[in-house]
Amino acid sequence: MNLDTALGLDREPHGSSDDPDLLDFSANTNPEVPPGVEAVYREAFNDARSYPTEPPAAFREAAAEYVDCDLEAVVPTPGGLAAIRAAVALAVDRGDTALLPAPSFGEYAREVRLQGGEPAFVAPDAVLDADPAGHALAVVCAPNNPTGTDYERADLERFAARCRAADTPLLVDEAFRGFTDRPSLAGAEGVVVARSLTKLFGLPGIRAGFAVATGEFGAALENARRPWNVSVPALSTGVHCMRQEGFINDTRDRVRAERSRMAAALAERYDVTPSEAPFLLLDVGKEEGGRSVDRVVADARDRGVAVRDATTFRGLDSHVRVAVRRPAENDRLLAALGVGDGATTAGTNDAGATDPGGEDV
Repeated sequence: MNLDTALGLDREPHGSSDDPDLLDFSANTNPEVPPGVEAVYREAFNDARSYPTEPPAAFREAAAEYVDCDLEAVVPTPGGLAAIRAAVALAVDRGDTALLPAPSFGEYAREVRLQGGEPAFVAPDAVLDADPAGHALAVVCAPNNPTGTDYERADLERFAARCRAADTPLLVDEAFRGFTDRPSLAGAEGVVVARSLTKLFGLPGIRAGFAVATGEFGAALENARRPWNVSVPALSTGVHCMRQEGFINDTRDRVRAERSRMAAALAERYDVTPSEAPFLLLDVGKEEGGRSVDRVVADARDRGVAVRDATTFRGLDSHVRVAVRRPAENDRLLAALGVGDGATTAGTNDAGATDPGGEDV
């Protein structure tokens, strides 16, 4: 990373609305938080009067249990993105290429470019068939954001083996893995796993996460980690959350059931990409004549709901992304998008004119 490179890159757009009058479906965070988490956070205040323990043993132990890996392989980070940055910084030099999925999380390409590298893009459903040879790094997002595409453990392991044979480190972003029953790839040889604790546990502002890596790369990640890089409240909260097995299972059940229900309703009007994540990607140009993304986003906003304009993802030009929230909240989304039991109500604007087909009124 250098001055000229950093000056030449814009910020990547992301979801999340800070408008208190909107129900936010633009960010993929759990609307629920684990029981007792607020008390744990508040109780951490006294300990925050001192520097965090180095290394943060309790957090590393909880993380190792959470993803079933060796404690020594866990590298605490202030969020999953910090783990991604650390892995990219160690793997990519100026002039290198990195194999990246697209459409996917825009920060992968940005981090590669910050290091002077160049992304080599491949579709998420084809990334495990791509040749990692000659690339400084390969990245898989599992499940992928924004498509919701996920991968079988055996397929990931085969790709990891090909990456090892090509001497190409594999970074697997598991920010949404906790919403699924599939095991982590944490601890696999030649693999760096990045985990965020903020999505599943509904605490994006806490900034807690970790990387998992073994061997030389794992040692380099640990050596490069700044001391005290995660706050005492974030460490304490993370330990508590990772041990809430009942909460995790309840969240998975709710997301699975609601995602299926929402997808069926939304398919009446939109092309819905099959998803194994806590969000759905919709092509809003399905119906005859299509509708602009701007129109869909604006109409939803007028009805009190924020959805994500997904045209900011590489390769998408007629899509929005919506999170999976609680049942009653999801009903509001469906009504706002003109499907389900609330479609008739949602098709009426503030002036009382009816918009049954999404055309101008």
